[in-house]
Amino acid sequence: MKKSHYLSLAALVGLTLFASCGKKKQVESADEAPETVKVSTTIAQLQTVADIQTYTANVQAEVINQITPLSPGRIEKIFVEVGDRVAKDQLLVQMESSNLQQQKTQLANLQRDYNRYSELLAVGGIAQQTVDQLKTQIDMLVTAIDNIETNTQLRSPIKGVITARNYDNGNVFAQTPILTVQQLNPLKAVINVSESDFTKVKHGMPVSIKLDVYGDEEFTGRVSVIYPTIDAATHTFGVEVAIHNSNSRVRPGMYSRISLNFGNKESIVIPDGAVQKQAGANDKYVYTVAGGKAHYQKVELGQRLDTNYEILSGITPGQEVVTAGQTRLLEGTPVEIIHN
Repeated sequence: MKKSHYLSLAALVGLTLFASCGKKKQVESADEAPETVKVSTTIAQLQTVADIQTYTANVQAEVINQITPLSPGRIEKIFVEVGDRVAKDQLLVQMESSNLQQQKTQLANLQRDYNRYSELLAVGGIAQQTVDQLKTQIDMLVTAIDNIETNTQLRSPIKGVITARNYDNGNVFAQTPILTVQQLNPLKAVINVSESDFTKVKHGMPVSIKLDVYGDEEFTGRVSVIYPTIDAATHTFGVEVAIHNSNSRVRPGMYSRISLNFGNKESIVIPDGAVQKQAGANDKYVYTVAGGKAHYQKVELGQRLDTNYEILSGITPGQEVVTAGQTRLLEGTPVEIIHN
């Protein structure tokens, strides 16, 4: 009798535990079901926008001249410092020229002899050959003196600014240039343009330039050189942009963003609020809606257009894009669209 009672009690406890476990599993299943999130959306549509392509480049001097003598020698005097503005043909460096005065004295003597010989030749007191030989000596000496002066009196070939000085007075010139002169107006920047835009770039077309140091202030320039070949590895071609710099505010080495306007094009445009940034990365993404669920989609942005973004890739026209409520979304989250 007691045994039967114990068996009945065990069965009852087992049924109670089974029922309890079953109820717990039902609660857990209910908790695991994803919650429907309310979102606002818009339809991605094509719009006509300006076809503006922006490139980055470091500003360079249009012309850079290294000031060096023709042969090694001692530097007698450097007349300029870094930052000095210089004119074309201005004397920058005087090299030691111990034999220059000797050569000039010899030239003066030969010229006096030549004048005297010319008078003798006129009265038949000397042969023409003697006069001609003396004239040849004078010409050779003049050339030698010109070479000495060129090698010892170093002048600037351009109007510009001294950007480097590598010696002091009395040093012996070796290989490093004594000075560097750079032309600062105009300046230039070299950008690499996609092969697909090769026919759009025209010589002389205007460009807009922004420099990080000056924020959103715009500078002007123009396309000055179009490289005639395409780089087979990158499928780009070089374009040189001349930068107007009459006020000397732009300097070589500055980081620039150069924009070329190729006219108009049709692009997908969506509100900027739809675009999210991936935490810990520079990736941009949106959530699209299809079949009542949210779907993560990485996108490539083009230009910003007031409160919108141009989308270069990632979504297609007609897709429904979430504009509000993204913070609670994951891939596959059920959504309820709220129509404003």
